Amino acid sequence: LSKVQAKTPDWLIKPGKDIGVPGIPCMMWSDWHWGEAINKREMNGVNEFNIEIAHVRARQLFQTTVDLLVKYTVNPNYPGVVINLGGDMVTGDIHEELTNTNDMPIMPTIIDIFGILVEGITLMADQFNHVFLACVTGNHGRNTKKIQHKQRAYTNFDWLIYQLLNKHFANDNRVTFYIPESSDALYKVYNHRYLLTHGDQFRGGDGIIGPLGPIIRGDNKKRSRNSQMGLDYDTMVIGHFHQLMMLPRLIVNGSLKGYDEYAFSGNFPYELPAQALWLTHPDLGITISMPVYTDRKKRAVKETKWVSIPGESRK
Repeated sequence: LSKVQAKTPDWLIKPGKDIGVPGIPCMMWSDWHWGEAINKREMNGVNEFNIEIAHVRARQLFQTTVDLLVKYTVNPNYPGVVINLGGDMVTGDIHEELTNTNDMPIMPTIIDIFGILVEGITLMADQFNHVFLACVTGNHGRNTKKIQHKQRAYTNFDWLIYQLLNKHFANDNRVTFYIPESSDALYKVYNHRYLLTHGDQFRGGDGIIGPLGPIIRGDNKKRSRNSQMGLDYDTMVIGHFHQLMMLPRLIVNGSLKGYDEYAFSGNFPYELPAQALWLTHPDLGITISMPVYTDRKKRAVKETKWVSIPGESRK
């Protein structure tokens, strides 16, 4: 079944010899909600999503990630990259409205996203030589009515996708998968300790601070629990909330599908489709954070100076 690595790849824990190495690029691919359809007419035209658009955005994600890491970094000398597959890769059939409106049934959806993930992982391996993938399940990929605490991984289509990818790359020594049966994945990049979890266990929030309250409370509870077990971590990486937040102790991912009817009806803050990207330095931990926007539509912007002071034009 899952190929849980007993030994972490050397490139992930030993700093390079070159002076000025920027660190290891880490990215979060989660909340793609592959197979879902978002009707722009139901939300004032601010977003649209379907299988065709999903392919465009995924490839935009792959190419923009490479561009940011290669073209806009002074010394793009990386030993490899880390990809966090954080769950909700497919939107699934957990709600009746999804079953009735999805762009594609679940089985063809799995085959389709498997192909695009193979494409993206292969590109990262070709570009950066080594890829380490930490994988956890989300809540949308489940095939049960409610989330199960027992056998959560085995009742989730995210886990199936990861295993298919694992088998596909089994003979490619550049690619390493870590697929725990737990809802959490713990690993280290150099000396920086990460905990990857989907985030569906954190519930609540309000109209002022949104999901930040339950996320921080959940992080504190998880840190306390892990400390008691000798499994301390420095940064928690989660998805689920579709609101990109990149902090030293906490990284919350955006989504690939973007703003949907649920967020529109709930008056949630507007979010562009985006995924998290950051560098982990051998000595400093998390340094550069770079959101990767996957739907960069040109907007009419009034021409102005590169910096200006409000009211100065009236003088």
